[in-house]
Amino acid sequence: MDFDVQKLILQALGARTKAYAPYSGYHVGAALLSGQGRAYPGCNVENASYGATICAERVAFLRAVQEGERDFKAIAIVGGMANQRPEDYAFPCGLCRQVMSEFCKEDFVIIAAKTLEDYKVCTLGELLPHGFGSAQLK
Repeated sequence: MDFDVQKLILQALGARTKAYAPYSGYHVGAALLSGQGRAYPGCNVENASYGATICAERVAFLRAVQEGERDFKAIAIVGGMANQRPEDYAFPCGLCRQVMSEFCKEDFVIIAAKTLEDYKVCTLGELLPHGFGSAQLK
């Protein structure tokens, strides 16, 4: 990969510390890397009306898009119970995968990490085969 995976994971770990998850206690941080090399952090923000909750990945994408970014290389995601080391890999939910497909190609890199050294890498195409996108609306 042509970017520093551990640096991106470190930024996701930092974003995780800002999560607002008083209901589930599950804190997620994400760091989205633009094609220009800038990282956009995001954390999950829960709401008493669960449908209004927003995932860390979407927060990162919304921040980047608001800044004018439209080209993305990768995202690192770290999640687990508050004040605990992540025990599992936090892969993006289906809604986040759909948002990723709006802005990213199938080779977009997704890094689900527990630590700087313990992570899994896959592509959007692997996580969202046969996705629905703008091509279906033409």
